[in-house]
Amino acid sequence: MNINMTKRKASVLISAFLWGGGQFFIGKQRVKGLLLFCIEIILLSIEGFSGYWLDYFAGNIRNFRIGIYGGFFTRGIWGLTTLGDKAGARYGDHSTMLMIEGIISVMVLALFLLIYIWNLRDAYFTGKEIDTKGVYTTSKEYLKHTLSKSFPYIILTPVIILVAFMVLMPILFSFLTAFTNYNKNHLPPASLIDWVGFSNFVKLFKVPIWSGTFFSVLLWTVIWSLLTTFTTYFFGMFQAVLLNSKHVKAKSLYRSIMILPWAIPQMISLLVFKNLLNGQFGPLGQFLIDIGVTNKRIPFLTDPFLAKVTVVLVNLWMGFPMFMIMIQGILSNIDKSLYEAAQIDGGGDLQVFKKITLPLVFQATGPLLVMNLAGNFNGFGSIYFLTEGGPVNPNYQLAGDTDILISWIYKLTLNNQIYDMAAVMCIILFLLVGSVSFWNFKRSSAFKEV
Repeated sequence: MNINMTKRKASVLISAFLWGGGQFFIGKQRVKGLLLFCIEIILLSIEGFSGYWLDYFAGNIRNFRIGIYGGFFTRGIWGLTTLGDKAGARYGDHSTMLMIEGIISVMVLALFLLIYIWNLRDAYFTGKEIDTKGVYTTSKEYLKHTLSKSFPYIILTPVIILVAFMVLMPILFSFLTAFTNYNKNHLPPASLIDWVGFSNFVKLFKVPIWSGTFFSVLLWTVIWSLLTTFTTYFFGMFQAVLLNSKHVKAKSLYRSIMILPWAIPQMISLLVFKNLLNGQFGPLGQFLIDIGVTNKRIPFLTDPFLAKVTVVLVNLWMGFPMFMIMIQGILSNIDKSLYEAAQIDGGGDLQVFKKITLPLVFQATGPLLVMNLAGNFNGFGSIYFLTEGGPVNPNYQLAGDTDILISWIYKLTLNNQIYDMAAVMCIILFLLVGSVSFWNFKRSSAFKEV
């Protein structure tokens, strides 16, 4: 028993210092051992030399000034924890670049750490196989077994790594920004950014101007998301049921007409409606005056309440065709014998719709309805291109009456350079949308069947 344990311990001990050593010397898996050893050499090379040459060719004075000449990971962790120690446009530290470099270095280091852990685990099982079975698995046999068992994962690994750096890195940067004072008063490289902990979260919920604006905008965001989702869904269902009726003639013509709002690019439609509903010179207001409906122009986009009604109705006009076409396809695939049986049992049209049509349609479209709800939480275009978040509310902090969270975040970042508070709200928006979507997906019968 001690001899068996010695084999395992020896394999793990060698691989702990010389990656792939246990596989190479004990398991006789030469190719695998050499590959792991090459990965270790790459790790040491990155840490030891890449940073120096990058600085040399880029003329980066900062890294020479702080005395960190080569360590890529050391520099990255130093920059991520300190965000720089000297301000200045010429030879100073750029805090945001240091944060990005730090995130990248930590992600790369985490990748190497996972490989190292797998190296130790594989070395252990390599020694264990020899101890228990007394046989060696050659590199060729191991490669054949791995390809047959884990081929999809091997193919997807490069894509996963690429997606991690392209998607995860910006998310981490936005998340970390919420814990800094990155705003117009602290813009690198002229000024340094500092870590401030949870003070931005405290400000959002404790400072009246911020908390009042946030909860008001959040409430309107929730109302907006629910209204735009369910109005387009049920109006699209209503149109689909009408078009599916045997009494309707020229269905293709009506379907083609009603699908036009979906075929036109959304931004163009919004800009057209913005001019059409303009309170000062919009043609719709003038037309209503000419036919005697009103004696003054209606402030479609400048009255707080009317503006909210307007954006919901315009979104309804643009959004219902998608659900109409989708639900009509579902209705055409429902077994007609269900309706025949319902008619034989004496079911009326309303009962048939309530007991048969609606449950089947909702089961098929439930996941899409949840995704549409999450998308409307971030429905930036429908708000910004129509009202730009207006009309302006003097009681709000840099927000208007029709602003939802995402459009308010846009104003805070692009127009006012308040990146720290915008990042805080991005985190809250992510948690809100993510939790609601996850809860709905778990309850969806379509996902329960998968």
